[in-house]
Amino acid sequence: MQDKGVDPVAHNRAAWDKYVQEGNEWSRPVSAEAVERARTGDWSVVLVGHEPVDRSWLPADLTGKDVLCLASGGGQQGPILAAAGARVTVFDNSPRQLGQDRMVAARDGLELRTVLGDMRDLGAFGDAAFDVVFHPVSNLFAPDLAPVWRECFRVLRPGGTLLAGFLNPDVYLFDHEALDERGELIVVHKLPYSDVTHYSAEERATKFGADAPLEYGHTLTDQIGGQLAAGFALTGFTEAPHQSDASASYLSHYFATLAVKPG
Repeated sequence: MQDKGVDPVAHNRAAWDKYVQEGNEWSRPVSAEAVERARTGDWSVVLVGHEPVDRSWLPADLTGKDVLCLASGGGQQGPILAAAGARVTVFDNSPRQLGQDRMVAARDGLELRTVLGDMRDLGAFGDAAFDVVFHPVSNLFAPDLAPVWRECFRVLRPGGTLLAGFLNPDVYLFDHEALDERGELIVVHKLPYSDVTHYSAEERATKFGADAPLEYGHTLTDQIGGQLAAGFALTGFTEAPHQSDASASYLSHYFATLAVKPG
């Protein structure tokens, strides 16, 4: 059933460009008021779910810190961190997502750089270029994670931190239609999961829509073990529910890790 002809980077780039046009939740830029509050020290950003990330996970003072918002376009986290004093680079696979960040930067007078690319290849940046990598839930759109973690480790300075949010792979166990349409938890998939290997192109189009992003349900070995294998030391962990999903009563949908590159 595997569709070997699909290019996940090109497919997901087009899918997220369309999401921006449709006003997807994660493509709606922050308000000018939120940016102004961030300039005064009153700010928050989301790493998983809808809960603000623990401020202790980030430097107490972001002034002058080099922050990479990885696969984090949409005009949300990047502009807030820039307004809080960080030197921000937003890296994303979608030109339109990056356009949202540039729009906020122009509107509110922020210094912010945007770079287009695949999260598995950060060759645009030199070694030890950043103090923080902020990587909200997005690696579900990458077929493999080892290069993501290796690149994060490479571009961080010694003592730098990686904040990563990702999906609990167990959410991919269930039949999509039964869950969304009837709230039934019917286990049909093995893990790890992939839209590409579990469904044909025709089945994907019927179930999700032909233009929907391709998703990959990575194991915790790839998520957490992959960070450890890349050289990181994990120092923080949290989880969060998905408020609108029937499975939320039984399991957390999101995990988040704080990892440090040893100094």
